[in-house]
Amino acid sequence: MRTKTLLLTAALGLAGAATTMAQVYSVNAVGYVNVTMKGGFNMVANPLDAGAGNNTVSKLFPANSPAGLTVYKFGATGFDINTYDPDLGGWTDPNATLTPGEGAFVLVPGTGTFTVTFVGEVMQGHLVTDLPQGFSIRSSKVPQSGPLAGTLGFPIAAGDTIYRYDASSGYSIYAFDPDLGGWAPEEPSPAVGEAFWVAALNAKQWVRDFNVNQ
Repeated sequence: MRTKTLLLTAALGLAGAATTMAQVYSVNAVGYVNVTMKGGFNMVANPLDAGAGNNTVSKLFPANSPAGLTVYKFGATGFDINTYDPDLGGWTDPNATLTPGEGAFVLVPGTGTFTVTFVGEVMQGHLVTDLPQGFSIRSSKVPQSGPLAGTLGFPIAAGDTIYRYDASSGYSIYAFDPDLGGWAPEEPSPAVGEAFWVAALNAKQWVRDFNVNQ
């Protein structure tokens, strides 16, 4: 899965509000991310907030999506399966969501590639992603690549394991044990727009304070 990111700094806006303690500003950064998927299964994330009511499969994926494109979203009761069929009116559930911090398997029919352009705002401020005990599919709420713990602030702990998936080569497994030197074989570095499995020994939260002007 290949990604291309452009954050439009020209779209930055400032709005001030005086308080008795300090001047408070709000900054919005709008951009887009192209996520290119291979034929077969891909682990995909929506790295930008499209706004209220717009982080749905019917809004995120284009109308020219290939028939048979399927989104598998994992939850407490297993996978919710959502298929696109233009001859039957579109998506099985057009209101199914894929918000920043979540992730899903996307099945691209055939052997060619398919590109989705995610458009929206960079999430900022105090960002919290719940990580349940056991398996979940998650992603960075910030459109940023790099080492999972070192750059993206993931709260890795002894006994946790990360699984990345590639349509061509299958799974890559990254275990963490501080008593054995930390990551094995290395610290994973997810790409922008990439989701991954988290196998967490204990439930916790992935907390990150992020602002584009810092």
